[in-house]
Amino acid sequence: MESKRQQKFSRLIQKELGYIFQRDGKSYFSDNMISVTKVDMSPDLSVAKVYLSLVIQRDKDKMMELVDRKKSEIRKDLGNRIGKQVRRIPELIFYLDDSAAYADKMDQLFRNLDIPEEDNSDKDIEE
Repeated sequence: MESKRQQKFSRLIQKELGYIFQRDGKSYFSDNMISVTKVDMSPDLSVAKVYLSLVIQRDKDKMMELVDRKKSEIRKDLGNRIGKQVRRIPELIFYLDDSAAYADKMDQLFRNLDIPEEDNSDKDIEE
């Protein structure tokens, strides 16, 4: 369970990284839309696990490699934005958040299920 301090720090990092990806994302990642879905902080606030959702990207693995290569620039931008509020800028570890794709897959599976209608004739006989 995260402490209040971790939760507050997570929200701050998520907000600022979201802003960075929206504002500077075009220079880093051309026209690909990247959103920050979740940030988990380590107890000592030195490591941030950042979960990214890649909306219009076909090759998600290639895009995650690009994000990892640009990690130091993103961390520097983050430091410029929150440097006055925190003592130390956390190390960023990026993960692909595939929960939306998983939800779509589950919806598709449920739509394709062949569930027979309930037979009401048995109820009429019992009464």
